[in-house]
Order: sequence, then structure tokens, then C-alpha cells
Amino acid sequence: MPTVNDVYEFLISIAPAEMKMDFDNVGFLAGHSGSDASKILVSLDITHEVISESLDAGAGLIVSHHPLFFTLKSVTDKDITGRKILRLLSGGMSAICMHTNLDAARGGTNDALAEAAGIAGGGREAQLLTEHGLLESGQAFSYGRVGHLQKPLPLSEYLMMLKSALKTNGLRYHDAGNEVYKVAVVGGSGGSELHHAISKGCDTFITADIKYDVFLEAKELGINLIDGDHFCTENLVVSPLAEKLSDAFPQANIVISKKHTQTARFF
Repeated sequence: MPTVNDVYEFLISIAPAEMKMDFDNVGFLAGHSGSDASKILVSLDITHEVISESLDAGAGLIVSHHPLFFTLKSVTDKDITGRKILRLLSGGMSAICMHTNLDAARGGTNDALAEAAGIAGGGREAQLLTEHGLLESGQAFSYGRVGHLQKPLPLSEYLMMLKSALKTNGLRYHDAGNEVYKVAVVGGSGGSELHHAISKGCDTFITADIKYDVFLEAKELGINLIDGDHFCTENLVVSPLAEKLSDAFPQANIVISKKHTQTARFF
């Protein structure tokens, strides 16, 4: 059976840590490297609800997208992060977190979002939105993707398709009066990447956590802008990540969190 370290080494091989953003904290963040990882729970976040789910399932390892912590000065029961770490350790569990490195990796978050957005899949691969960095091999990587739909669609029709694909309970958007054909996507908080979508000649940009000034800029520059919710634009990666783990460790039992769902609601 695989150990926690075996799983960590595999995940770093498909999403190298050198692709992470400077602020980020990724990798093996809590637990014992030699512990058994014969049952793994995969989730976008490590919440108390997810920890309880993992305990109930008998999983010794949680693999998440968002880091358990970014900066840490103490681990006590005086704050929510400390309490989560203590629960993990007292329950004999470990945590591995793949965040912005998984966003950038091929087959990662943004490729999953590109497929949901209709600009990839069926033998088509979305292109890098821009060159955010280079691996030691010289290979470029990006935290976004860009591509074309198979045919132009009215925005109203595209919004219905996207809402279903993201499994979201609502979309925020600006209608610039464009048909949707050339689309850029950035999973999570990607409003700062709007200028890259515009420079690529996109008629539509999809991301999440969009601030008022970015909506206003999209209106003034004439580009459709869609906020697909942070959870929904990124939770798409959980299933393919679980599949990759199943392929790499066929003897392990890989389960996807059923408790962790979209937090934001629309009234």
C-alpha cells in the first residue's frame, strides 16, 4: 500500500512546486510521511466538516486544493487553523495540498475549467493564456487558458450551458453584447488577468471573485465577463485529480468529498 510520501512524490511530479505563486504554500503540510495512505479523501478544502468525513471514512490522508494554512506561527486550539491541524494529527491523518501549482499544471484546475467552458475536450487542448513562468526544462506555464468554442453562441445560451457545467447555483456576469466564441478562463480569483484575455482578443472571460472595478473595466472595454464562483470554477479539478490518484495507486481506495459543496448562495 502507498505511504503519504509516495502520494506526495507523485503529486509533485504532475504539479511541480516550482509552478506555485510566491505567496502560496503547497505540498505535504501535516502528518507523518510514512503513514499508510491506502484510503485517500480528495476535497477542494480541508474544513472541519471534511475532517469529520475523512475520520468517518477511515481515510489516513486528505488531498486538497486549497492549503491547510499559508503562514503559521503556532498550532493551538485558540484558532480555527490550529484546531483543524490538531484534529488531523490526533486522528492519525495527514494533509497534502496542491494549489496554484495544480492550477498551472496540464490536466489541472484550469484545463478542467477550460473543458467545462467548452474550449477544450474531445481531442482539443486549450492554449496558455499567457506565460506566467518557466520550468527548469524551459517549458512555459500559465494560471489561465484560452480557446474557441466549436461555434459561436449567444451569451444567454452560453450562460445556461456554463451554469450546468460548473454545477453552480448562480452566475454573476456582464453582457457586453458579444456572442461567445473566443474564451479565456482562470479558476478562482482571476480578475487581475482580464487584460490578458483582452490582449488575446477574447469576447468572454470567466473567473471568480470579481470586484466591482473589474466589472466596470469589462463594460468599458466591451468584453463579456462571467463570475462562476470560486468553489465552482475550481472544484472541477477534484474528480480528475482523484482519477489520477486511482491510476497511480490502483491498490488504494480514493474517495471524493460529498460533504464539501458550494458555500455562496444567491437569494
